[in-house]
Amino acid sequence: MKVVLKHLTKRFPNRNKKIKTEVVAVSDFDFEIPDGKLIGLLGPSGCGKSTALNMICGLETPTEGRVFFGDEDVTDYPPERRGVGMVFQNYALYPHMTVRQNIIFPLTNLKGADKLTKEQMNERAERVARIVQIEELMERKPGQMSGGQQQRVAIARALVKTPRVLLLDEPLSNLDARLRLQTREEIRKIQKDTGVTTIFVTHDQEEAMSISDLIVVMEKGVMQQIGAPQEVYSDPVNLFVAKFLGTPAINVFKGNVAGEQLYIGGEPVLEVKGARDGDVFVGIRPEGFIPDRNGPFKSKLTGIEVMGRDITVVSEHPEAENPVVRSIISAESRIDTSSETVSFRLRPYKVFLFDAETKERIRFEYAVDADPQEDGGAAEE
Repeated sequence: MKVVLKHLTKRFPNRNKKIKTEVVAVSDFDFEIPDGKLIGLLGPSGCGKSTALNMICGLETPTEGRVFFGDEDVTDYPPERRGVGMVFQNYALYPHMTVRQNIIFPLTNLKGADKLTKEQMNERAERVARIVQIEELMERKPGQMSGGQQQRVAIARALVKTPRVLLLDEPLSNLDARLRLQTREEIRKIQKDTGVTTIFVTHDQEEAMSISDLIVVMEKGVMQQIGAPQEVYSDPVNLFVAKFLGTPAINVFKGNVAGEQLYIGGEPVLEVKGARDGDVFVGIRPEGFIPDRNGPFKSKLTGIEVMGRDITVVSEHPEAENPVVRSIISAESRIDTSSETVSFRLRPYKVFLFDAETKERIRFEYAVDADPQEDGGAAEE
């Protein structure tokens, strides 16, 4: 079931009654979620992603715009008529009921032609329990299970009504790190097995990028960019998107362009054909640095972090937005740890320029053969 959002907007009255200006939680949300895909709504706390989800499921009424499931306008439908399954952050299980009873509960409210017999309800509960791999826990109560198991019960309860759309509102934030990793993999498998269109809300970019077919990056209620996770990471449209995606975070510097040459701290570091002259913000992904004792980019070496497969070079630069600059290089690369400075060449396709005022992306060209290869015999000795 595809989901189409047409110019969806939600405004709330300002909590300060002396201020008459309304608060815009979601502004002109306009895109289509393909049938059977898992979409990640991604952004910092307060960006409007949960409000958007609540408008899709019917818990919030849009100030403007329409919501379509397929070709059906469901904007004015109450939640129970939309055919959605909702999984909340806190699971919301009934503690006095068994797993079986929790899963079956949504089916007990069906009426008329949709009403099921007890045998049919049990059959459905058993089927979804097998999908989420909790069939051996059916007679337990929530207090006897781990957080990950409780979350799977919540997902099973959402799936038992065979929803047209599955909505997940930060379902992993109450789990520890290891359980989050395991549960997000299970969510992806469940979504693939069922084929249900799924919208996953999270502020954790690693979660969204690892399991989503498409991600929607939001800031202050406005959709900044939509695309496949790797595409958005590799081709951010503005500085916010570039900074929000990536672990470790992108390194941002103040720079300027003059004569199609990029300068950082007065030093020419990269040819940027087609870029106009002026001040810019320069974003360099951690994997965009290649050690080279003759490299044009130099910074003050403060430490080395050996991570096994990779090495993180920690340095400082006067033009850096953050005090720590992180450069991820191959474990085979050699860095002179006795030196006060470290020098790099830059991978052009890992370097992004942004307008100093608008923060929008500035495109530039580079020759394919200008992309430096690893080390090339010029690594730090």
